[in-house]
Amino acid sequence: MKTILTALAFAALALPAGDPAGFHLWTASELKGFAKSLAPKMDAGKVATQQLGGHGNYSFMVAHREGPGQAEWHETQADVFFVQSGEATLVYGGTMDGKTTTAHEKRAPSITGGMEKKLAPGDVVTIPAKTPHQLKLDPGKEFTYFVVKVTQ
Repeated sequence: MKTILTALAFAALALPAGDPAGFHLWTASELKGFAKSLAPKMDAGKVATQQLGGHGNYSFMVAHREGPGQAEWHETQADVFFVQSGEATLVYGGTMDGKTTTAHEKRAPSITGGMEKKLAPGDVVTIPAKTPHQLKLDPGKEFTYFVVKVTQ
């Protein structure tokens, strides 16, 4: 009997004390709520973002746009977009005459010779590091998306 009780005690100690490091759940209702909570926080470029933390080599954020964004280029980070609401056109590839804005990051007004894809709710897109990309919105449109940034 002592052996069984000892085994049960050790088994209880082995159980996790909660969620593992790096685990987080964003519910569908939380993600939908970001469009409303970020809209009043928009900058002059008609974009608002909120960092949601990270773990290891990846980080999370959510963005809400009511206007087109600048072209972006990340030397060391890939982006994964999960479209929550609205619609936009993603321009990617091509070239951009960018200026360094922070370490390993460039921005420019536009991309030359890029390809275009329409994005809508439920779409997921991956953008490798060193790939110029830009979101364009038609006037009066909104676009909210969850972003995973993966540092390579």
